Amino acid sequence: MTTEFPPIDHDKSPLLDADHDAVRIADALRSSPHITFVAPAAPGDETVWFRDADGTGFELSLAAVEPDPDAERVAYAWDAVVAAIGNHRHFIRAALKQPSFEPLNLNTITALTRTGNEYTLTLTAGYRPVGDQEHATPAADVAHAADRLLTSDPSDSERAAADLLNYVAATWDTQDLPLREHAQALARTLRTQ
Repeated sequence: MTTEFPPIDHDKSPLLDADHDAVRIADALRSSPHITFVAPAAPGDETVWFRDADGTGFELSLAAVEPDPDAERVAYAWDAVVAAIGNHRHFIRAALKQPSFEPLNLNTITALTRTGNEYTLTLTAGYRPVGDQEHATPAADVAHAADRLLTSDPSDSERAAADLLNYVAATWDTQDLPLREHAQALARTLRTQ
């Protein structure tokens, strides 16, 4: 490693340290337009306190459970879509459609905008050839390289690289040009392997 990119200290990295989960949850809550206040959280906290738009206070308690070694570590597409739309500032909520007393419909999502428009979104799987296709944006190209790496039974270091690429892709608009260029170069390298 160079001094420009020092090695990650896994004992101190907030990206890999479970002690920072309360801080991450508090940060996620702060990004919601429906939550007006979130109390500061520190690494190691076991509760997060917040107030909703109606002024009601809530306390989230983090209770650790023994991790399931067989549990999947990747979100399903429908969960990712619901979370992305529901967390966007122009939407009030997004949810999988659930008719009364029936199981969730994993192909249908209901989304409500701030302006009062409600949409029913139908999720249909479509397959595209992966090959050397160009993606719509450089961020999509970086995310695609990370996804390919994660589906190839990655080592711990490859998983860390993929997680970092996914983070850069998800926050593309806030990243500086050198980091974007570095992520694109890494994505190209991974694509040729």
